[in-house]
Amino acid sequence: MSDPNNNEDIAKLQDQINSLTNQLEAANQANKGSTNSKRRQIAPAAVHIQQVDGGIGQRPFLQSRREMMGRTASICTRQVMSNLPTGENDYSNHPLALRIMDMFQRPSENLDYLNSEQFAKDLFKLCQKVRHVLEGEPRVVFLQSPAYIFGDIHGNLEDLHFFSDNIWRLGMSLTAGNFLFLGDYVDRGMSCLEVTAYLLAMKLQLPNKVFLLRGNHETRDVNGWEEHYGERSFIYQCRQRFGDDIGYRIWEACNQVFDRLPLCGVVDQDIFCVHGGIPRPVGENTTRIQDILNVSKVAGINPPYEHEDDDYQQVASDCIWSDPASEEQEQYSVDPESGFGESLRGGGAICFGNKAVTDFLAQQGFSYIMRAHEAHAEGVAVSKGARVFTVFSTSKDHNQGSQALAGCILVDGEKLQVINRSPAYKNQYVHRRDSVSLNALSPTEISKRIKLGLISQDDDESSEEEWDDFDESSEEESDEEPPVYAFSKERRRSSVNLGEMAARFNSEEWDSTHTSGFVGTSSRHLNALEDVIREDDEEEAEEDSRSTVEGDIS
Repeated sequence: MSDPNNNEDIAKLQDQINSLTNQLEAANQANKGSTNSKRRQIAPAAVHIQQVDGGIGQRPFLQSRREMMGRTASICTRQVMSNLPTGENDYSNHPLALRIMDMFQRPSENLDYLNSEQFAKDLFKLCQKVRHVLEGEPRVVFLQSPAYIFGDIHGNLEDLHFFSDNIWRLGMSLTAGNFLFLGDYVDRGMSCLEVTAYLLAMKLQLPNKVFLLRGNHETRDVNGWEEHYGERSFIYQCRQRFGDDIGYRIWEACNQVFDRLPLCGVVDQDIFCVHGGIPRPVGENTTRIQDILNVSKVAGINPPYEHEDDDYQQVASDCIWSDPASEEQEQYSVDPESGFGESLRGGGAICFGNKAVTDFLAQQGFSYIMRAHEAHAEGVAVSKGARVFTVFSTSKDHNQGSQALAGCILVDGEKLQVINRSPAYKNQYVHRRDSVSLNALSPTEISKRIKLGLISQDDDESSEEEWDDFDESSEEESDEEPPVYAFSKERRRSSVNLGEMAARFNSEEWDSTHTSGFVGTSSRHLNALEDVIREDDEEEAEEDSRSTVEGDIS
């Protein structure tokens, strides 16, 4: 039987519920009928924190204020983001970077700029700025996934546009993940200056998102080998575009940037990324990563500077020159104890076999090696028990056929995704010589585009153009000279012999004195051009100040 006391309590609670329900309904009816009542919504507020200059001799301080967002939330967010402190070296909207970005996005509309003195100045300024950025990076860069890994570009603007159109269509800054390029940006292709300018501009704008490693073509011995590569060599394109004097100085400025490029990268503490391959160990008490970190911050490699240590010069050379051993090499030429042997390239370059890969991955705790340096028609190749990936990001200039692909790899956590350019892909920048779209162009315009690599199948008839030289009347040096890094060909030799490599591939004979034109080159040789650009910047600043004063007066 039920307790009568409990029944009474339940009845009282039901009465209270009914009473409260009636009161709530009456209040709702009263509010609906009231003409003076207003419906109020919660208005979220944003706290805006901004760094404010404290004035002359005062430290900057943080200032905060509450801002009502309401329906203008997106507008307020945009304003807050745009007002965040960006630091002293923010180049996202720098005119130099914007001009180069526009050049890359619309090369056909920027022919005059690409052939101008302004482009030479921009490229030189860009090298100066990126050089300082790279001096703050270690020889091994560590980054997190997602990360896009790219192999050789070799002055191929067309394939670089493919990746831009399909991977960072909204821009690298708005694309999730990091971008790691494994070297060989110049030589072989006809757009070496454009590719170099674009990648360096991206590094300047996004120094913590874009990472550029060094390849064997980022050395003076190779990108200065005009006898071998002819019009497709980097030094030839610099001199042909800007004249012998200024072209040489632009070439040297770019190589000073290359001297400071990192040698390898590590993704998620698991994937070792390098241009060529793993280096031979220096000693028993250090790891290979430590050996690479000990390479000089400024390294010529081929040829080396006087200050470079022989052992670590060899480490750097292995990173940019070595290859995985073929099956035949594994049997006959690879040392079974070390796992290394002589490369098919010859000239002192090495190859690494299965044992070298196993020992290296075990020592460092890595799972994979991603490298470039070898052409593959499929864009990506796998070797050494699927532990070594070779990425090649240009489909041209390597005798791989018309159906060759340009590839890259996306590392996203535990997933590895291969991205290839289909041979059927058509772009709006580079055209074949027999393309109908070129019918409306004059022979002069066609000649300009051929020189810039915007028309394939080069025409033999190319007009010679004269380029304006900089005024180098001022030869005065500043009181504080930058460090001078000098070459000494007599005392030091390059770690590889390009002449022997050329002989192996039935190339023309190598002239061992071909480097005499730049042996002894140092940063001091660029002072004259730096003075000219500095004067040009001062003139621009004076013009801006005058225009501001005139605007105030008016």
